[in-house]
Amino acid sequence: MADDGKLTEEPEIIYIPDEEGNEEEFEVIMKFELDDSDKKYMMLMPVDAPEGEEEEVYAFRYEEDGDDLKLYTIEDEEEWNMVEETFNTLLAELEEGKTEA
Repeated sequence: MADDGKLTEEPEIIYIPDEEGNEEEFEVIMKFELDDSDKKYMMLMPVDAPEGEEEEVYAFRYEEDGDDLKLYTIEDEEEWNMVEETFNTLLAELEEGKTEA
């Protein structure tokens, strides 16, 4: 693997409470904004996913207010489709970049 001079970053971890109030640990795998929008999106994966299960990726719209992070579920189907398409495109670009290195 080629060394491009970048340091390996520690994964960004956030905690989201579940229905019972227990905090679940998620790794931020990608952040992006949609074109022609000031909305920001975050893709998350559970850190403690059960062994052998397919990894689930969760998408949220988010806002930052100082140190506070507010997550919003994406309920609009059109917005969801745009987020999913953007994520898949960015993921494909990342994979393509890895194979060229």
